[in-house]
Amino acid sequence: MKDLIKYIAKALVDNPESVEISEVEGNQTSVLELKVAKEDLGKVIGKQGRTARAMRTILSAASAKIKKRTVLEIIE
Repeated sequence: MKDLIKYIAKALVDNPESVEISEVEGNQTSVLELKVAKEDLGKVIGKQGRTARAMRTILSAASAKIKKRTVLEIIE
């Protein structure tokens, strides 16, 4: 899951080397924290949060296959 979000985020931003993802795992749920450069934050979130919502939808579909819940948080 971590690699999937990293791949998508790097394709969206101008500074792909500044993309950082950390994963906090629990029993049922894991949380992915996405950090990007300040100037790329708008590109990752998108208009009215559409890009972020699309990334979360892809993530939930992929995590449903492995029967685990994954949450994406975008850190400023």
